[in-house]
Amino acid sequence: MIDWTAIAPTITEAGMKLLGGLIILFVGLILIRWIKKLISRSRVLGKLEPTVSGFLRKLLIVVLYGVVLLSAAGVMGVPLSLFVTVVSLAGAAVSLSLQGVLSNFFGGIVILILKPFKVGEYIKVGDTDGTVRSIDMFYTVLVTPDGKVISLPNSSLTNTSIVNFSAEETRKIDMDFSLSYSAKTEDVRSALLKVAHGSELVLKDPAPQVLLQEMADSAVKYRLRVFVKNTDYWNLYYYLTEEGKKALDEAGLEIPFPQMDVHMKEG
Repeated sequence: MIDWTAIAPTITEAGMKLLGGLIILFVGLILIRWIKKLISRSRVLGKLEPTVSGFLRKLLIVVLYGVVLLSAAGVMGVPLSLFVTVVSLAGAAVSLSLQGVLSNFFGGIVILILKPFKVGEYIKVGDTDGTVRSIDMFYTVLVTPDGKVISLPNSSLTNTSIVNFSAEETRKIDMDFSLSYSAKTEDVRSALLKVAHGSELVLKDPAPQVLLQEMADSAVKYRLRVFVKNTDYWNLYYYLTEEGKKALDEAGLEIPFPQMDVHMKEG
């Protein structure tokens, strides 16, 4: 026979601990929901960059959930040392199976600290380029010029070269034109500089230049060099391409096709 009078206090105590843990868990979840609303309205986080503030919000919520779970477990009578041991073993097992995820997480932290790029900037990573839409805990999202959305693992971004086209306020445009050997250098320079000075997007300092770059097999190559504000880069690039061709045609300067002279000898 079971002596219920003997075990009743133990059952009662265990029940009270379980009830207390559930109450802490319930109240904790309500508090976390309330804290989320406070965080979303926080002026301090609002002053930070969107990427940093979003990352900190997510990290803070994860920490709060951990605190609530530990508190509930402690009230229920679960030894914290045992809990820490179980969590450590589970963490080791998870870390082995999720090495890529963890490396992406720490890669995101490195990106936020070193700031090689920010949201809204145009970057190139390997063969992929686009505007940074977001820097999340595990992935960085780019939007390509043709509207594709690409998610790059943060760990890969911390182990490769990144070209940031938006880091500086100005950019240089080097545009090459091939002219025939019969074209006079002064005429080429005059025509291309007229095009450069005809656009308000071209910066006056440094001044536009036309440089004789190379005397190739079938043509002389000239380089038009101008500086432009980062935001106006592509507008000016296409303007110079079209107007440069028109200016050379109007000046009667020939843009040659690749050609080869073949001399035949008899005997």
